[in-house]
This record gives sequence, C-alpha cells and structure tokens, in this order.
Amino acid sequence: MENYKRGLLAGIPIALGYLSVSFTFGIMTIKYGLNVWEATLISMTNVTSAGQFAGVQIMLYPGLWLDMLISQITINVRYSFMSVALSQKLDKRFSGIWKWLLGFMVTDEIFAVAIGEKKITRSFWLGLSTLPYFGWALGTFLGAFLGNVLPDNVLNALGLALYGMFVAIVVPDMKKEKAVVVVVLISAALSVLFTYLPVLNKVSVGIAISICAIIGAVIAAVLFPVETEEA
Repeated sequence: MENYKRGLLAGIPIALGYLSVSFTFGIMTIKYGLNVWEATLISMTNVTSAGQFAGVQIMLYPGLWLDMLISQITINVRYSFMSVALSQKLDKRFSGIWKWLLGFMVTDEIFAVAIGEKKITRSFWLGLSTLPYFGWALGTFLGAFLGNVLPDNVLNALGLALYGMFVAIVVPDMKKEKAVVVVVLISAALSVLFTYLPVLNKVSVGIAISICAIIGAVIAAVLFPVETEEA
C-alpha cells in the first residue's frame, strides 16, 4: 500500500499536465465531427497524445488504413524501447496481465518517473498510472463536452494550446542539443512543402508525418552520430 501511495503522489503532476493537453484533444475531436463519447472512448483506450492527434486527422479521410498504420508505428515505436528499458527493473511478481498494463500505460512522462526506481513493483506502477489515466480521459471528456457549448472564437483560441504544448516539449531540448534543432527545422520545412507544393500536397497526412519524422531523424543521425564507448 505504501508503494501505491508513493506512485499515486508521483503521478499527480503528470495527471495535471495530461488534463490540459487532453482538453485540447477533446476540443479538436468535436471540430472534426466526433461526438463526446467517441472522443472519450479514444482516450480511454489509447493513451498517446501525438498518436491520437495524428490518428484523428487521418480519420477524416476514411479508408486510409495503411496511412494510419504507418503513422502510428512511426509515432509510437519509442514506447517499445521504453518498455524494454523498464522490463529490466521489474519486480519478480510483475508478470502476466501486469505486463500488459505496463505496456498500455507507458508514456514519456510515466517512463521518466518509473525509470528512476531501483525496482518497479506492481503497486507502485498501478499508483503511478492511476491519476494520469483518469486525467487524460477526464480532460478529453471536458474538452469534447465544452466543444459543443463554447463559441467558435473561444474554441479557436484554445486550439492554439496544442501547438503550445509541442513547443514546450521541444524547445528545452533544442537549447541543449544542436541535433534536435536540425531535426525540428528539417521536419518543419518538409511539413511546409507537403502542405503547399502542388504534388506533395496530395500525399495523405499520415504518410507525410512519417516521412518528415524519418527524414529529419536520419539526417540528424548522419550529421550528429552518438559516440559509444568500446567495451
């Protein structure tokens, strides 16, 4: 019980952050034609901010299953590596369905907290995951619900919060690493090309996102290789 309480407390700031971000997601889903319960159900079954934002945009064009698959793999593949890292610290009792729970609730913020543990127990992980999960779902519900009530000018203003979120995530790393600056600039430039050039603007959103991310990452990897110590 002590570990659960400790995890619960550690999850409070994460939950507050998720509440505001998912509120923006809820507003966006209403603008894209989904109803309140559809938006809430998406957040209850998918806890991935960038993946959900990209996924809902692709849903505007029914039938683009391959685009959805490629974009989601590109955006969410990092969670697989996080899960592998966390698996090295799991308590022996952390097995069976608990590993499914771990995989479902791995996010950047939860990973950052959990990886600092010497041993990750089931109770700590459950506590750490509880409030962020409900914060993400509740924020989506509130955003979607108010999206049917608030006037358009207020919704448009709140919609800017999404871009503010991504800026807040990226800028601190841009100050520390030149490689991140290169990735951001290349990806942004490619995104502009895919938006406005006559031929490229025919490419679907999901494929465009994947291409921008992969090209930016590959160029940065070539220009700024990470040196590893020889064994």
